[in-house]
Amino acid sequence: MQTIWGIDLGGTKIEGVVLSSPSPDSVVIRKRIDTEAHKGYAHIASQIVRLVRELEAETGYKAEKIGVGTPGTVEPSTGLMKNCNTTCLNDMPLRSDLMSMLGIPVEIANDANCFALAEAVMGIVPDVVPTFNCVFGVIMGTGVGGGVVLKGKDGQAFVLNGVQGIGGEWGHNELEPNGDDCYCGKKGCVEQVLSGPALQRFYAKISGEQITMKEIMKRYEAGNDPYAAQTIDRMLEYFGKAVSVLMNILDPDAIVLGGGVGNIDLLYTEGVERAKKYIFNSGRVETKILRPKLGDSAGVFGAAMLVS
Repeated sequence: MQTIWGIDLGGTKIEGVVLSSPSPDSVVIRKRIDTEAHKGYAHIASQIVRLVRELEAETGYKAEKIGVGTPGTVEPSTGLMKNCNTTCLNDMPLRSDLMSMLGIPVEIANDANCFALAEAVMGIVPDVVPTFNCVFGVIMGTGVGGGVVLKGKDGQAFVLNGVQGIGGEWGHNELEPNGDDCYCGKKGCVEQVLSGPALQRFYAKISGEQITMKEIMKRYEAGNDPYAAQTIDRMLEYFGKAVSVLMNILDPDAIVLGGGVGNIDLLYTEGVERAKKYIFNSGRVETKILRPKLGDSAGVFGAAMLVS
């Protein structure tokens, strides 16, 4: 049996999957081990190899090629990792090291790209827009990321990495002029406006009280907290403005919203209404704004789809 192998490299866990076909129902095995990132780059790479070897031993199958989702991306001109929040990976040749250690081809993509690819190929998109040409996957959680998936002439879906490896980096475009500082060096990035921590920080700034996003939503729905109302209204307005840019540039068939903030129901109704003010289409939004189907499986499934 031909198998498809994927690895999702997270800050605390590394997950591996072996699939018998590109379907969420075709899992042969899934397994997680600790990343142990505090032990450094060489240890992380050895943990990935360890997981692959354990999957091989437990299934009796041999990995012939493998896809790896990472919290960063590969710089095409050097082959070195960049933009990783697991900082010991930055400037390291992870792909070439893994190919050398495993002795097989390895493909690497950002975790947001893997999310987008999984939902486009085996998640919600085939259910709603099976003939799609372009899908944008958004992660709005602790941070904000994005990925672009296109369909080639052969009907095969692929990730648009771009000439600099930063295709889909929606989270690091300026959304709020002179807004909060971002670790990327700019101010007011989408991530500093629409991520969960950014929304909580705004609420604390205007109210003097630090509470969770879940509690902010509860107070908003109760209608008894003007600060919660201001926070959510601001979120919706900026969400509409930010996704309108995606629509104006890519005009995708669908945008899939992942991450904890992506679970907020209002984004799919009022958030879309706000986008109508900004889209260059006479106020019409025909792009489908979709909830993801694969949950926390999307990352590892998308990694496997890199080599399917």
